[in-house]
This record gives sequence, structure tokens and C-alpha cells, in this order.
Amino acid sequence: MLSRLLNFLRACWRPSSDRYVHTGSDLGGRQDGLLWYKDTGQHLNGDFSMAVVQANNLLEDQSQIESGSLSFLDSGPYGTFIGVYDGHGGPETSRFINDHLFQNLKMFATEQESMSVDAIRKAYQATEEGFFSLVTKQWPMKPQIAAVGSCCLVGVISGGTLYIANLGDSRAVLGRAVKATGEVLAIQLSSEHNVCIESVRQEMHSLHPDDSQIVVLKHKVWRVKGLIQVSRSIGDVYLKKAEFNRAPLYSKFRLREPFRRPILSSDPSISVHDLQPLDQFVIFASDGLWEHLNNQEAVDIVQNHPRNDLLQH
Repeated sequence: MLSRLLNFLRACWRPSSDRYVHTGSDLGGRQDGLLWYKDTGQHLNGDFSMAVVQANNLLEDQSQIESGSLSFLDSGPYGTFIGVYDGHGGPETSRFINDHLFQNLKMFATEQESMSVDAIRKAYQATEEGFFSLVTKQWPMKPQIAAVGSCCLVGVISGGTLYIANLGDSRAVLGRAVKATGEVLAIQLSSEHNVCIESVRQEMHSLHPDDSQIVVLKHKVWRVKGLIQVSRSIGDVYLKKAEFNRAPLYSKFRLREPFRRPILSSDPSISVHDLQPLDQFVIFASDGLWEHLNNQEAVDIVQNHPRNDLLQH
């Protein structure tokens, strides 16, 4: 499986004269087995390439690049938006994020006349509240939508600054050149929220001191309430609002005891980075990649298939 994945990934960084793109999106293109990819495309800050390995019969994930559309006033500034939405339980949440998060960010950034951590945080919260409204509306006909959620990794480049916001276990990794040696080192830019990480388990215990079973080891995997590995997400309403953790939701999602406060959070971890001349590219990917490659291995693949790109997904 690993060798197949590596071959898929190498195909995404062929020389720019070989162009392969995803047939299922507005980018146009070609589908190659389980891999959908776009070899090269233009954005305001450089080039990008994209790839999707479909792990399930139903693709639950979404990703997007928006460029030149972040103007807050007629005079600018302009920027680039990158989103990777790793859905679980169904495609509804990731599709909702794809349709609404960027628009929410534009609205709040325009109100503030600048990009900021506060605007990004408000955009996430507005997207979460919008999905809650959708669940409430659809609950009588489609109660299982309460158990659909998505990780949400976003990068925003504006005015030479890179903002990274994350919910869940997707990851953004920067490749930065070392001037003295020419090597490119991997620098992780995002914080992950997966209870397989001890510090995340400790955070969950501190947030829920009265619940000794807030995180349990089930089939050798740590899970929140024995159900889900991530501690933060968009959606997963059944673990955030107790009124949706009941029949007719499938019994496997229903907790025995009621809860008074949300078990999962939708508050993203956000970091801010001033881009430097030695910053070569950024990789945005879901855990499907990081389960097989460490940060430096992924950076080495991009570096060993050179192209003048800033962004890779």
C-alpha cells in the first residue's frame, strides 16, 4: 500500500509539461484509478498541484483553492485561500464547509478591512452554526446527519503573511531551505486534535474532569467516548448538542448518559507566519497522507521533484 501511495504522489510532481487534472471538479481533467489530481495550476502567489486518493466508495472529502478574491476594499489586498476538508460519516459536512467557509471569511475580513485571526475564527464559528441549522432542519427526515462531521484545515496568504487554521488531524507542513547547505527542512505549521496524541487526551481530561470515560482505548485506538478520534471538528452535532444524541439516531452513536456541555469543540488552532525568502512550498494534506509519511519524507518528495511552486496539496 505504501509503495502504491508513493507512486501516486510522485505522479503529482512530474515535470510541468505533463498535466493531469481531476475530472470530477471545475478544474477539468482526468481520473487515474483511485487518484484524482491536477499536476499544476496558477494562484496569485504561485503554482499549486492537488491530489485525492479516494479511500471509500463515497468520497467524503473536499478541497478548494481560491485566489485573488480576498479583496477587502476595491484597492486590495488580494490573497490566496486553501482548504482541505476531511469528512467522516458522510459527505454533507465537508460539502457544506466547501460552500460556506470561504464566503464567511470574506464577509468577516471585509467588515474588519483586513485579514486577521479573529476573522478566521469568526468564519469557522459561522460555518459551524450554519451546519447546526442544516442539521436541525433535516433531523426529522435524515437524523443520521447529526453524526456527520469534518476536519477542517485552512491556509490563507495575505500581504506576505500565512495564516494556518485547523480542526482535527489534517496537517500543514512548510518546506524551508537552509541557505548554508541547500537542504530543505520540514516545519509543521498546524496543531492536530487527535486523542492518539497524549497532550490532546490530557486536554480532554482537563476540559471534562467529571468524566473518567471522556477518552477510552477501544480496539487499541484512543477515541473520544469510544466513538471518534478527533477532539475538534465542524459538525458531529451528536457530540455537541445533547438533543441530537437520541433516537432515531443509530444506537451506536448514542451515549448512555446525557451530557451538559459539548464534548467536541469547533474552536480552531490558528497560527500566523511571516513568509520568508527561503520558504519553498507548503503541503496541505489530511491524515491519509500523514499516516504513511512523516513531515520530512513528504517534503523530500516535493523537493526531489522540483518546480517553482509555493503550494502543494
